Amino acid sequence: MMRHNLPEDAWMKSSYSGDNGGQCVEKQITADGLVAVGDSKHRDLGAHTFTTAQWQAFVTAVREDALA
Repeated sequence: MMRHNLPEDAWMKSSYSGDNGGQCVEKQITADGLVAVGDSKHRDLGAHTFTTAQWQAFVTAVREDALA
């Protein structure tokens, strides 16, 4: 699901993003406990939202693939 108008001060930049001002993946936990993931350069387009279980499953799958 897409969500718009999220608080600007709640975004956390990915630890894999550099400090060079480029495009970054950001996330935040919404007031209702969802994980919102968006593009720092295009916040006006909204962010995809996931339950914490969905987000954890995605992160786990990415980590396992990276280790394979």
